Amino acid sequence: MTMDTVKPPRRARTTVSLFGNFGTHNLGNEYTLQAIIHNVHKYLPQAKVNCICTSPREVTASHEVPAFPISDRLVKAPAGEERRGGNGAVAKFIRRLLVRLPRELARWVEAFRALKGTRMLVMTGTGMLGDFGIGPFDLHYEILKWSLLAKARRSKLLFVSVGAGPIAHPLSRLIVQWALSLADYRSYRDDFSKHYLASIGFDTQNDFVYPDLAFSLKPELPGPSRRDGGGRVVGLGLMDYYGNDPTGNSSEATYQQYLEKVTTFLAWLLERKYTVRLLIGDATYDTRIRGDVVKKLQERAFRYDERQIVDEPVGSVEELIDQLAATDAVVATRFHNLVLALMLNKPVVALSYHEKIASLMAGAGMAEYCQSIHGLEVDSLVQQFVKLEQNSQILKSSLEQTVEKYRETLDRQYVRIFRDEVELEQRPDGRNGTGTDG
Repeated sequence: MTMDTVKPPRRARTTVSLFGNFGTHNLGNEYTLQAIIHNVHKYLPQAKVNCICTSPREVTASHEVPAFPISDRLVKAPAGEERRGGNGAVAKFIRRLLVRLPRELARWVEAFRALKGTRMLVMTGTGMLGDFGIGPFDLHYEILKWSLLAKARRSKLLFVSVGAGPIAHPLSRLIVQWALSLADYRSYRDDFSKHYLASIGFDTQNDFVYPDLAFSLKPELPGPSRRDGGGRVVGLGLMDYYGNDPTGNSSEATYQQYLEKVTTFLAWLLERKYTVRLLIGDATYDTRIRGDVVKKLQERAFRYDERQIVDEPVGSVEELIDQLAATDAVVATRFHNLVLALMLNKPVVALSYHEKIASLMAGAGMAEYCQSIHGLEVDSLVQQFVKLEQNSQILKSSLEQTVEKYRETLDRQYVRIFRDEVELEQRPDGRNGTGTDG
């Protein structure tokens, strides 16, 4: 065979695996996943994308990418399903030794197979490095497991614009630091996350801070913004808030205090003839609050025009964006309600239950419109809202510039993390030393 007839080696397509708590109807997380999928295709148009997530079936249906489970351990058993086996200490030990250990080894093998051909495993944004409702052997253990397996596959491991802290459990701290130490690239979505990790002994000196990944995807509206009547429309973003116990134990008393105060603020808005859209950010978790605030108004015998409250179901991030677009200002609790509102150039007041919200608002130049949810004072909230309304036009101009700056900054991060793969796609053979297929 002559040299003229020798075919060049077929170029291997880059495979990027995206890891995170996706498919669970947390609408902020779903938008984060949309954003990075969009940008992988933008910067690596030939790349294959898959997702390692909590609910693969939901992710494949919503985002049209192949998906694998993080672990079947994270899928809860149906309510009322009885556990098998005895409850004694000896029985538990035997069950763990004979059943759980072999099963977990099988999960490691399945995860290793899922990473076949992966050149980049991206730990994708979100607050995955905090321990609110997460034990050491839940998501943090899985992050470490998949990180170790990525390195075994000789894949690049990247933590991209992740949120971190607080982490109360000492073992969780060790697991998180171990996983981070394996990374080829690390960036955090705010200064708090970077400084927090440094405060618990992890070296972040060479790490980066970039905005939340959601800012890298400009929202697409289906049509002209819907208006609810002729007056001003306020989006009131609510949450089934039970407190910040890191063990995830809920406090009904905390919820009732939050309910009382947001209902009082809602009544104040209605008295002043605002139309109020009730918003949520997690279609699975936030199941009580919208109905409870309306019920609380009725218990108080508060009279208002029913058309002043708009309470529409939301099952997707597109529906949430459409609802936010129909507002003039937003007062919200959930992080990504605030992020999406800022992206839509809506002046916002934040009810902060976590340092990430205070960091978000400070970065957007909105620190004076942020109030801690702990010890929330309705009078102060009213004052902040009145000031927000007075400065609305100035704030909108400033927010537009800030959001555009965030998008440009995130573009630079994508260039940074995908540079090697872009060069690889442009090479004739497309080969490198990562992502073994064995």
